[in-house]
Amino acid sequence: MIQPIYFIILSLIIFVLGIIAFFIKRDLITMFMAVEVMLNAANLAFIALTKAIGIIDGQIIVLFVITVAAAEAAVGLAIILLIFRQKKTIRTEDIQVMKG
Repeated sequence: MIQPIYFIILSLIIFVLGIIAFFIKRDLITMFMAVEVMLNAANLAFIALTKAIGIIDGQIIVLFVITVAAAEAAVGLAIILLIFRQKKTIRTEDIQVMKG
């Protein structure tokens, strides 16, 4: 059986890769996918810790995180689509939607 510490290390590596992708890439789709990768890394850590401790609370939190991630995916992609229709680009340098 694989020890839970290996899953926690893997989730840490995945989370750091998500952070790096979020700050290095400059288009909205890649940034959006990086946030999803970070959420999945957090889910993996919750499941590993739940397995190590032997309680089910972390698995319940993971179900809520998955639900929020699904709603975020639907709303986020809709917003990205609207921005692309208006600005004809998804590069963050070219978009200044929030600027007054």
